[in-house]
Amino acid sequence: MPASIREFADNAVDLKVRGYLHLPATPNNDALVLTHGAGSNAQAPLLIALAEIFCAAGFTVLRCDLPYRQMRSFGPPGPGDAARDRAGLKNALAAMNKIVSGRLFLGGHSYGGRQCSMLCAELSKDAPDLVAALLLLSYPLHPPRKPEQQRTQHLPDLRTPALFVHGTRDPFGSIAELEHALKMIPAKTKLLTIEGAGHDLGFKGKAKQDALTATLSAAFKEFLR
Repeated sequence: MPASIREFADNAVDLKVRGYLHLPATPNNDALVLTHGAGSNAQAPLLIALAEIFCAAGFTVLRCDLPYRQMRSFGPPGPGDAARDRAGLKNALAAMNKIVSGRLFLGGHSYGGRQCSMLCAELSKDAPDLVAALLLLSYPLHPPRKPEQQRTQHLPDLRTPALFVHGTRDPFGSIAELEHALKMIPAKTKLLTIEGAGHDLGFKGKAKQDALTATLSAAFKEFLR
């Protein structure tokens, strides 16, 4: 029996959960919530490819649109969107908790990954075990050409294990800068570097797509061990 994909919506909360649910043929009872970068949505090719490979490994995967994207179909989030987006991610986790009985994992690309990490830092006191681990793709450490504007304030409060995946040519942070930032995190961390890749992780062309998603999936499963 093949895996199935269907549109997903949970309207029983103040901030709706909207996205695409990947249901594995042979579930392992764990779930992964994936979300997108600032200018993208749940239909981002990288998220789709990751959802498919994790689903094939038994994970129930939700690709979700953040609340700001549900409100407007294009453009980046505004200054007041971040807290609402984190609340939306928390609702997505609650929705997955109703579907699976195992662990919950959370991941995102760029802005989405940053909000995932900030949410887990906020939950470190009240619900430190809600998320078993994070998959953070192209973490936007600072705006391009503005290394003084570090987005690291919450990292000392992050107690969720996190795998960071970063290209060596990412203008949002160098490998050396990210390695320094990871030292602020009290939880287990690992940095997977993608040689020659920019902020999109080099996700271009079918062969590169397949190789990248296989590498990411294997690295995350090894990280969980």
